[in-house]
Amino acid sequence: MLRRRDFLKSAGLAAAGLALGSGCASFGGRSPGAARPNIILCMTDDQGFGDTGYNGHKYLKTPVLDEMAATCLRFDRFYAAAPVCSPTRGSVMTGRHPNRFGCFAPNYSIRPEEITIAEVLKSAGYATGHFGKWHLGPVKADCPVNPGGSGFDEWLSHDNFFEIDPPLTRNGEPAKVIKGESSEIVVEEALRFVKKAAENGSPFLAVVWFGSPHTPHKATAEDREPYKHLSEKEQHYLGEIAAVDRAVGMLRTGLADLKIAENTMLWFCSDNGATGPGSTGGLRGKKASLWEGGIRVPAILEWPDRIRKPFAANIPCCTSDIYPTIIDILGLDVDNQVEPVDGISLRGLIEGAMVSRPRPIAFWKYAAGRENRNESYIDRELLKGTWRQFSNFRHPHPRVDNFPGHAALIDNNFKLHQTGEGLELYDISADPAETKNIAVQNPEVVARMKATLNAWQASVEESLAGRDYIAD
Repeated sequence: MLRRRDFLKSAGLAAAGLALGSGCASFGGRSPGAARPNIILCMTDDQGFGDTGYNGHKYLKTPVLDEMAATCLRFDRFYAAAPVCSPTRGSVMTGRHPNRFGCFAPNYSIRPEEITIAEVLKSAGYATGHFGKWHLGPVKADCPVNPGGSGFDEWLSHDNFFEIDPPLTRNGEPAKVIKGESSEIVVEEALRFVKKAAENGSPFLAVVWFGSPHTPHKATAEDREPYKHLSEKEQHYLGEIAAVDRAVGMLRTGLADLKIAENTMLWFCSDNGATGPGSTGGLRGKKASLWEGGIRVPAILEWPDRIRKPFAANIPCCTSDIYPTIIDILGLDVDNQVEPVDGISLRGLIEGAMVSRPRPIAFWKYAAGRENRNESYIDRELLKGTWRQFSNFRHPHPRVDNFPGHAALIDNNFKLHQTGEGLELYDISADPAETKNIAVQNPEVVARMKATLNAWQASVEESLAGRDYIAD
């Protein structure tokens, strides 16, 4: 198997030897004898902000997520870094905006130089496993950006989405069909991994990325039954989410049975907004848009040892924050960190000390149409998966003052949209559905946020051209 570091060496490439940036201060508050927390990152595929019981869905029953939302940290303004799947997953893995490493859209890959949370935690003595949807490159054995090449000790994964009786690849071997409901299958596999790590006395990182409720929607008869009064399309969609909810319950029960639930940090979120029959909870737009309905997603953090009283957070947070939060909480120094890191540590929020977000969140639907004329960043044969052909292209000439494509910037209550038609400003706290453009009334806010957004886009262009991988 071609591992990530082997690929870098053979290609004459090296990750930059940089210290972790300002978004990730060291975590000095953990007592020397405290046990390191276990970490589980769960993510659904295309579940909208309104697609939970606790966010007010009219029909959907999600008792497990509802309980977590009522007893843990519930994020009411949590954003996917991108309005589609592959890029958001890359942001979780790296803490960086996916445009920086050429992951613009579904079926674009991560780059081998990127440092992932799995690599960092593996180096710190964690067992690492990935279960379910990968979608950051092929999961076959010879791909340098498969889960194993990205820091996972073991994986049972799929290139993209999957349904009932999913074909999955174990550690790069040829795919085999596993009979059963797919969300239950990936959780059962994750629990086997977790049990083994616990028995070995090892902390673990388990990434559980469900294939549901991505199209084509196909729920079991049992999961469709509560929704039989709805259309068949809605039955399958809501049934898939109900199965995810049950699988999350299986996961939590398994942790409790192993007596490790208290010190396990369990994140749950979606990768982007709703599509098809999904619900945005009244927010504007859906999957693939930078309006709230495309990027605001349900999210919960359960960690009984540290989050002892339930609370809801209205501070904007993002999937890019997961990486620096974990690094901060563990107090790790990442000697070869690729910079800049776009996310921030949410340690202060978890501890109840964060009252506003210290740095904005930027979004950009990159106009990548011409990129496919460039040389492939990774050999295209290596990017040919079992189910998908992935792409990633070199970008030798960074743009300096022309940044086409819809972009947005969230700075606490304000959200700026930069489109081909001009600039729009919204107060998300008062107008979450983005119905009233207040740009004319706030020219100074618009000018300040536009300058910040454009400076960030120029930085992204430099990253995309590979400048972050060159050591000073």
